[in-house]
Amino acid sequence: MSSHKNHPYHLVDVSPWPILGALGAMITMIGLIKWFHFYNNNLFLIGSLITMLIMYQWWRDISREGTFLGLHTFPVTMGLRWGMILFITSEVFFFISFFWAFFHSSLSPTIELGMSWPPQGIIPFNPIQIPLLNTLILLTSGLTVTWAHHSLMENNFNQALQSLILTVILGIYFTLLQAYEYIEAPFTMADSVYGSTFFIATGFHGLHVIIGTTFLGVCLLRHYKNHFSNIHHFGFEAAAWYWHFVDVVWLFLYISIYWWGS
Repeated sequence: MSSHKNHPYHLVDVSPWPILGALGAMITMIGLIKWFHFYNNNLFLIGSLITMLIMYQWWRDISREGTFLGLHTFPVTMGLRWGMILFITSEVFFFISFFWAFFHSSLSPTIELGMSWPPQGIIPFNPIQIPLLNTLILLTSGLTVTWAHHSLMENNFNQALQSLILTVILGIYFTLLQAYEYIEAPFTMADSVYGSTFFIATGFHGLHVIIGTTFLGVCLLRHYKNHFSNIHHFGFEAAAWYWHFVDVVWLFLYISIYWWGS
């Protein structure tokens, strides 16, 4: 049977990664619940390892299809662009729910909260200390990822490499500072609705920073291996869009929760 096709679309080959990825995610979540209830993280670590191995192999296959097999034609990349746009739109609404919960409680604090915001007994973070530093870090990373994008479009390999390395380092630095902030926090997730909304919003944002840093790290590796050209680099563009989304969400978090909410 001939493998020749008379259309520009990519009919995906049978792959084991979707079902195995779903199983890995399920094991990770069951392990997380087990860790919370029985203080044993073995299953969580196994699930995380399975998920990371599948991520590596799935990303490898997609990179191979787009770079070496030529399957990511113009119609395919347009579909990928729309997919990424819709994904980021869904993420926007995901974070809107957290802001909704925060403003619902903060704009009209109930008698159980002492009719004040922050509630009685809560010592909020100083917004001009670590939160401001993290804001500067993310804004700088937004500049470096834009620098990388322009360098790619100008076929400047070294500048794209240097700026991508800087962006990944800044992402890791942000995560370390947020971990330090959590360790030193004078309140917990159990401390009224303030603690719940603070940790759920900033925690999910921190998770998105880790995902974005991983995404950019993969792009860094692919760029080092010459996978991108000035006209064919949507993998990097998707990572850059995601990173700018993470930056914008942080600005809203900083202004509303750290600055106004304190």
